[in-house]
Amino acid sequence: QVQLVESGGGSVQAGGSLRLSCAASGSTYSSKIMGWFRQAPGKEREGVAIIYTGGGSTYYADSVKGRFTISQDNAKNTVYLQMNSLKPEDAAMYYCATSFRFLGRIQALRVYGMDYWGKGTLVTISS
Repeated sequence: QVQLVESGGGSVQAGGSLRLSCAASGSTYSSKIMGWFRQAPGKEREGVAIIYTGGGSTYYADSVKGRFTISQDNAKNTVYLQMNSLKPEDAAMYYCATSFRFLGRIQALRVYGMDYWGKGTLVTISS
């Protein structure tokens, strides 16, 4: 099993930046993919960005390409999500997740592709 703890959420004005962190513990050696997902009130949870833990390849949802960057620090077992040029529609609960399976990038951005989840960190955007 893997335990995931997110941090870094908060309130920011539109156009601003935030960096989210996800600290992983437990059987992290089994993680093939780490991802960030988000869920706004009344909406389904959606994939934002994923990173393949072995090679560091990344993949993003179209809605965040060019604005968000996912990265990892293997020594700290931590994954980050740098969010720039934030928009009101980026407001959501952000969740960190991991998959023990090696999935294609499209599958990896789907909720069903993940095996373990954190409890989330809230991001609010003021316009």
